[in-house]
Amino acid sequence: GGYVANSLAIMTDALHMLTDLSGIILTLLALWLSAKSPTKRFTFGFHRLEVLSAIISVLLVYILMAFLLYEAVQRTIHMDYEINGDIMLITAAVGVAVNLIMGFLLNQSGHLHSHSHSHPHSHVPQSNSPNTAHSGSHGHGSLAVRAAFVHALGDLVQSIGVLVAAYIIRFKPEYKIADPICTYVFSILVVLTTVRILCDTGVIILEGVPRHLNVDRIKEDLMKIEDVYSIEDLNVWSLTAGKTTAIVHLQLVPGSSSKWEEVQFKARQLLLNTFGMYKCSVQLQSYKQEISKTCASCQSSSA
Repeated sequence: GGYVANSLAIMTDALHMLTDLSGIILTLLALWLSAKSPTKRFTFGFHRLEVLSAIISVLLVYILMAFLLYEAVQRTIHMDYEINGDIMLITAAVGVAVNLIMGFLLNQSGHLHSHSHSHPHSHVPQSNSPNTAHSGSHGHGSLAVRAAFVHALGDLVQSIGVLVAAYIIRFKPEYKIADPICTYVFSILVVLTTVRILCDTGVIILEGVPRHLNVDRIKEDLMKIEDVYSIEDLNVWSLTAGKTTAIVHLQLVPGSSSKWEEVQFKARQLLLNTFGMYKCSVQLQSYKQEISKTCASCQSSSA
């Protein structure tokens, strides 16, 4: 519709909707990849393909946006273009209608999902820390739908802006400058929508700690486990969005090496249930073994 009407505003609005479509496709890709079994070569599976797909889709969106911005600048300078106001108005109206329907469906879905999880499960044994993770997992789906609903409202506002610009151009063709102005505004919205995707994928590729986790908090909770003397090493990273992995090396209190199974079980339960890890590995070592190792390294360095 934007191409036929020669309207950059509608093209930019479509570009913003393309970013939403990319997000949906990436979600479906993640679901499909999570069902595939790891191989001998890719022992973690193929979760990182989702990250690569996200980067490629965002780069394609930026290339298209750069082209639209260039055309908007040329139109602003030369003003030698004509816009079919009728087609632009019809296309913008269809866009508003679609966004209204999408917002209504998401709103209904959010209410149904929150109602289905509103009743507490009293028959499940709960403790203080795991209870937080348990209740959070029930609200996660509803929160995701609500976030999608808020995003749909943003898309609706943008579509209404295009509709207003189309109305102006249809009945006041001399104000056709509204078309490139909409392109400038919506390009900023596209950048704001995609910059977080780039930041999150960058953290995943660099194997950084996900934004929702605090390493110091994890260490504090691990140190509260009985018979844990110290934490020698803790690595936390993401295979992809929502799939966090951890490797921790614990040192046991002297004389408690016989309780290593109990300590390992508690540490794994803490990482998997409380902090929502997708996978974790807990390595244990007695305090005396670490002391002898340190002395050996000191002797070699002094020699």
